[in-house]
Amino acid sequence: MDVLIHAVVGLHIVGIGALLGGFMTQMKAMGKGEARMVPAMLHGALTMLVTGVALVGLHQAQDDTLNSLKLGIKLALLVVILGLVYVKRDDEKVPAPVFGAVGALTMVNIFIAVMWV
Repeated sequence: MDVLIHAVVGLHIVGIGALLGGFMTQMKAMGKGEARMVPAMLHGALTMLVTGVALVGLHQAQDDTLNSLKLGIKLALLVVILGLVYVKRDDEKVPAPVFGAVGALTMVNIFIAVMWV
């Protein structure tokens, strides 16, 4: 079971890499007011959602103790990120505050995952 959990964690990290990488590629355009939500951002956020839910299920199957507050906050942040990316995915230009919010919420989600034990 540990091998499966580690594989799903790896896929979760791939998802965060796609989301954050897509954001980083558009940062220069954000400064010009021409940023857009690239498909990698949507796919990364969806990958994070699916693998995150799978990880919770796998840990519950092992009777591991889970921090429900931490998981709830991370899920809420991801739902907001996913909502913003999904709604703005077809726009040619996304306002800088909206685009910046996606990047900031992504970073907050990463720091919660890493620093909240």
